Amino acid sequence: MYLFLCPCIRNPDLRARGITHQKDLDAFNQVLLRCKTFDIPVKMLPCAETLYLGLDHEPGHFIDRLDTPGFYELVFLLEKSVREDMEKEGKPYAIIGVDSSPVCGVHHTWYGSVNGSHAKIPGRGFFLNRFSDILAFDVFEAASWKVYLAAPLFSEAECEYNKKLADILSGYALQIHLPQECGDSEHSRDISIQREIFEKNLDALDNADIVIAIIDGADADSGTSWEIGYAFAKGKKIISLRTDFRRVGNSELVNLMLEQSSQVVNNIPSLINAIPCPIPVRPYCETLL
Repeated sequence: MYLFLCPCIRNPDLRARGITHQKDLDAFNQVLLRCKTFDIPVKMLPCAETLYLGLDHEPGHFIDRLDTPGFYELVFLLEKSVREDMEKEGKPYAIIGVDSSPVCGVHHTWYGSVNGSHAKIPGRGFFLNRFSDILAFDVFEAASWKVYLAAPLFSEAECEYNKKLADILSGYALQIHLPQECGDSEHSRDISIQREIFEKNLDALDNADIVIAIIDGADADSGTSWEIGYAFAKGKKIISLRTDFRRVGNSELVNLMLEQSSQVVNNIPSLINAIPCPIPVRPYCETLL
């Protein structure tokens, strides 16, 4: 299993002049770090836009600068070369693209205005669209891989389930913070230990890209509820897992504030599908997708 990366993720100088900001560089670096941390092989796609327009080129829409026979011929040759390599190396699991790019966009692309239409349209960029048979994620999705697992941890059953879930999630190239592993399962902790645990978990929450919360039970765990509220105020993606079939109302599972501040799923396969970019790094993990 390997990934195709758009080449500007490794070399931002390939991008059009003036469009790269610090948040872009941070996302690029996080994707590369994720691949390094989980030993994910990567191959770089060619940069059709830079090969055609040259380095340090001005930004522009597809129909303004790339809608030419010469560019079409270049893309044809590049696709042929990439697919020849795929015949030897096998098909990649996914492509990590750069959204809005006229060439390597994933969900949107700067196509250009036609008869007054919006210049940014849904769909893949021109080059990535040639590989519609391959799954694609945006670089910001792939950069979200640090997970805080918020869950009750006061019984053996709860702790064992948390460990099981953390192990499953780590199989998708996700770094998991499990609060019970930093002393949060001790019942005989004094004030200084409580403060240390609080600060460790708060730091992990601040650094998490995603919070996954278990909200089973007649009422959600109070500590988990606090963590969801904190993460929501920080603008983090929150996914709540509720496998409990009990409901408190016709349109409410357990607590409307928790449900409205997160994406609620009811089983582990649905949880995996809700993650922005799950990359299976263990063979059995692919069966859950």
